[in-house]
Amino acid sequence: MDAQRPRATVSRAGALRFRWRRQGLANTEPVAVAQAPALDLGVQDTGPMGSGWALWLRGVAPATAEPELALAWTLRGAPHAYRRADLPGVMQAVSPFSEADAAKRVFDASTPLRRAGIDVLDALDVVAGHMREIVSEPTVKGEMSKQLTARVDEPYLRYCRVCQATHLYEQPFRLSALYAGLELEPGTSPPVLRRIPGWRRRSHGPARAPRGPREAPEHLHVIRAYLRLLGPATQKEVAAYLDAPVRDVVAAWPADAVVVEVQGRATYLLESDLDALVEAEGSGADEDRVRLLAAFDPLLQAKDRDLLVPDEAGRKDLFRTIGRPGAVAAGEEVLGTWRPLTKGATMSIRFTPWLSVGPVLRRAIEDQGQELARWRGREFGGVVDE
Repeated sequence: MDAQRPRATVSRAGALRFRWRRQGLANTEPVAVAQAPALDLGVQDTGPMGSGWALWLRGVAPATAEPELALAWTLRGAPHAYRRADLPGVMQAVSPFSEADAAKRVFDASTPLRRAGIDVLDALDVVAGHMREIVSEPTVKGEMSKQLTARVDEPYLRYCRVCQATHLYEQPFRLSALYAGLELEPGTSPPVLRRIPGWRRRSHGPARAPRGPREAPEHLHVIRAYLRLLGPATQKEVAAYLDAPVRDVVAAWPADAVVVEVQGRATYLLESDLDALVEAEGSGADEDRVRLLAAFDPLLQAKDRDLLVPDEAGRKDLFRTIGRPGAVAAGEEVLGTWRPLTKGATMSIRFTPWLSVGPVLRRAIEDQGQELARWRGREFGGVVDE
């Protein structure tokens, strides 16, 4: 962190309220896909509700959104929803900043490649080229893996104890798909890859120098998008979100990012967002806007988890490694965790409160449960306290 003077000082509540509003969780009117800010960074499509429920909570109706959306493996190798029209720019934006960044993003896959004298960026080019050739029609992940294994040499491969077979390392496999112009077919398990219609890029692989990911449209720049949606934030937090080295994030840091102080901690925000942050600090909480956030909702993706949930026991409950629950949130405050309970055509909400919930908030949670049940095509069975 440099020695800039803070341009604003805000409380924890003000910072979290800024994120809540900036992400569209306070929306009361329908929102078009083009105006849904969460899609600038991508909405993770993990779990039974995927990205659809997260977008619904932000005012995007699935019936109108589906033709305009596409799924791709991108940041951290996770599937994310984006605007279909943005996919070429997304490919650029999520490309590694450097060879060191590429090596960090593929984890242990970088070791055998480097031992063989192969740069990770070059390896991603190779894998993406093969993937493009293989997927002439929709191809299930297992078949893709089988054909890739037959095409590449040992440095690209590993023995998988779970599968009891030798195949490509997982992260190069996932990260190379979009570089090959491939998207994920929605609702498929195991995943099915298909060519992105109208993909015109001639070469396959991540965007390269001189500017690499900075050639992407500005609204898709991953650092800027993180600061707009999950700021104020530190450079280390952004690097952790991207799985990128801190030095690469620092080198690509926006020139218009300014220092703001959040609860005594120096962080950054885009200068153009200062007014919105100050407004959030000076306004009341949005407690009437209760949301049942799914486990991988964009609001929960910020890396300053201690700011979102100051209580250590609460963080352990919410951010479990296996079997992660969702969050019951009212405005900027997380009230507890929740899980769906399904029996036949009925769905109930199992609620684990962290603090006392009054009758008004209780009714708001029940209303959200009813909305979720309708969204999933089920009857609502009520809220069950755990």
